[in-house]
Amino acid sequence: MNESMDFLLWTRGTAFDVSVAIFIVGMLIRLFEIVSLGRGRDLAAPRGTEFLPGIRTILSRTLPYGGTFKRQPLTVIAGYLFHIGLLVSLLLFIPHIELFRETFGFGWPGLPNPIVDAAAVLGITGLLAALWNRLTNPVMKMLSDSEDYLVWILTFLPLLTGYLAYHRMINPYPLAMGLHILSIELLLVLFPFTKLMHTFTLFLARWYNGAMSGRRGVES
Repeated sequence: MNESMDFLLWTRGTAFDVSVAIFIVGMLIRLFEIVSLGRGRDLAAPRGTEFLPGIRTILSRTLPYGGTFKRQPLTVIAGYLFHIGLLVSLLLFIPHIELFRETFGFGWPGLPNPIVDAAAVLGITGLLAALWNRLTNPVMKMLSDSEDYLVWILTFLPLLTGYLAYHRMINPYPLAMGLHILSIELLLVLFPFTKLMHTFTLFLARWYNGAMSGRRGVES
């Protein structure tokens, strides 16, 4: 018990501080790289505005095109299940909210634990379905590389260990909680340096595509 408690304290202390620092510095560096690329001067006369078409593209790309759903229904369904489950588990689980409040000084209302628990199951199911699709779909398998599988593992482990810890399925409990926290810290450390960066850059990219189309007077 003492060893598992020491492990838990280490993950909540030194490991947490180091992983958050790496995450913040890494994010700042990556965002600086993106911004420093700049934007070439467009010499053509604008035929429309940029801001609203950019916002519209962000919203419209959130929903899949009908053709995409017909061709890859499992990809679409698994993606929605995973993202909804992850967001609810991360942002609306009361212990997580209290951690945000303790770290950053603010919080928000959460959902009852059974609802969050069900959302975690949806997230795990969605990730497993996405992995199965990636392994069995010839096109997805050909396009996947080692980083795709690393990102899957980094995303899957926090959901799995959180579910196991919540249901006390690993003993002793401090070990289960320590593994859950460590999986999140591993995600934070590698987040800025992997495809997980799309969590932030996808909105920037969608807005830019929509804005450029709006400037040219066409639909994105």
